[in-house]
Amino acid sequence: QVTLVESGGGLVQAGGSLRLSCAASGRTFSSYVMGWFRQAPGKEREFVAAISWSGGSTYYRDSVKGRFTISRDNAKNTVYLQMNNLKPEDTAVYYCAADRAGWISARRDDYDYWGQGTQVTVSS
Repeated sequence: QVTLVESGGGLVQAGGSLRLSCAASGRTFSSYVMGWFRQAPGKEREFVAAISWSGGSTYYRDSVKGRFTISRDNAKNTVYLQMNNLKPEDTAVYYCAADRAGWISARRDDYDYWGQGTQVTVSS
């Protein structure tokens, strides 16, 4: 069992930056693929970024490439999402997720554990 707790959301102006953190419980954190998803009002939850267990491989949705960076610190059981040059369309609740399978995936159904989410609001 893994418990995930996100933090770092907030209100920021367009062009600004935020860094989200996701703290995980459990001794097997370093074996999980970790992902970030987001859900805007009235829309389905969508993939944002994922990182392999070692941190050596990452994958992003096209709209955030070059602006967002996912990273992890296995010693701290934490995964991060650095978000730069934020746009109003990035406004959503951001969720951290863990995948036991071991390979990077953008599919929601592949993820086994989810956090409660943190709100990110970007004003124009």
